[in-house]
Amino acid sequence: MTETTTPRTHRNSPRSTPRVDSEVAPLRTVLLHRPGNELRRLTPRNNDQLLFDSIPWLDRAQEEHDAFAEVLRARDVEVLLLTDVLRSALEDPRAHAAGVHAAVDGRRLGAELADVLRSHLSGSDPTALAEVLTSGMTFEELPTSEGGSLVRRMHHPHDFAVDPLPNLLFTRDSSVWIGDRVAVSSLAMPARRRETALLDLVYAYHPRFTGAVRAYGAHSAPVEGGDVLLLAPGVLAVGVGERTTPAGAESLARSVFADDIAHTVLAVPIAQDRATMHLDTVCTMVGPDAVVMYPLAQDSLIAYTLTPDDEKGVRVAGPTPFLDAAADAMGIDRLHVIDTGLDPVTAEREQWDDGNNTLALAPGVVIGYERNVETNTRLEESGIEVVRIAGSELGSGRGGPRCMSCPVIRESTDNG
Repeated sequence: MTETTTPRTHRNSPRSTPRVDSEVAPLRTVLLHRPGNELRRLTPRNNDQLLFDSIPWLDRAQEEHDAFAEVLRARDVEVLLLTDVLRSALEDPRAHAAGVHAAVDGRRLGAELADVLRSHLSGSDPTALAEVLTSGMTFEELPTSEGGSLVRRMHHPHDFAVDPLPNLLFTRDSSVWIGDRVAVSSLAMPARRRETALLDLVYAYHPRFTGAVRAYGAHSAPVEGGDVLLLAPGVLAVGVGERTTPAGAESLARSVFADDIAHTVLAVPIAQDRATMHLDTVCTMVGPDAVVMYPLAQDSLIAYTLTPDDEKGVRVAGPTPFLDAAADAMGIDRLHVIDTGLDPVTAEREQWDDGNNTLALAPGVVIGYERNVETNTRLEESGIEVVRIAGSELGSGRGGPRCMSCPVIRESTDNG
């Protein structure tokens, strides 16, 4: 697969610069990560630490991801692959130096090993450096050196000197475009924190993103992209739970208000467990005024409404029922809900299998995992076109089509 480094002309698409104002406007450009050797690093000993529920079969995961990308291209969506844009960014000497710095943890390796690895990576070409940044490096793979190293001797050869990043597959979490600005996430889990350094490199040094302005920074309070839903232009919903903290939601609100790219932020508490790690595992937008939602959450979700305040920076109201707060902020009578099945067992199974985690290609057109039969049927009965993809291996890290995609360009529409 080859990388697209310059804007491509799309049918009916005058927009070529990054901008996303809603969840459902026609998708034109998206950032994905094709799974690579980082998944080969997963073992029964480390998969929990690296946030995977099982060990995926890489070849099949790549087949499924390639099919996902082809579905997008067939719908006139430009697909940017993270590894490709990372390699291009690393052609810039400043990005290369920053990449080396991100890979080498002197506190962990000790001065001697850190110097050895730093020297080795500094002489690596962009392809080799990108491989280490994404797939990691074991102590066995470290370059040889003169002298002794207690750190090297006390680690097992297969221990990681540079951790792999298998969760790069879920590009929604590490960055999110809000209007014409990009929020680089502050990831909560230790296994994912280095991901943001790679996105920083891409947005700072890749020619495609020249001049990209930040809406949020990776060193701020924890906010993850899977918790951020663009309900309508100027209206954000931010899940607060396992990954995004109340401080993170408030900090993001203050930032988007100061930048005048949003007028309302809804902070939505969600259960702090594996099945509901992000707001987009509970609900996603499928139309300008419609969401698909886990039925057990429909009546329990609440929201705190944050709006700008000239004196304090932010005003907090609520809590009120989420659906009421969302409709009020969006300026509509009500938010139509399509639930994932009235049978509690079926609903729970399909919620676990990311039935609510759909990616909108356009208003009323979404991509979903084929295995979520009940959810897909209920969506189609409500007039939503569902483009089905396989995900038996891709779902190993608990993520669906929305999790695996970071929209970069969506067209503007009259209704969002």
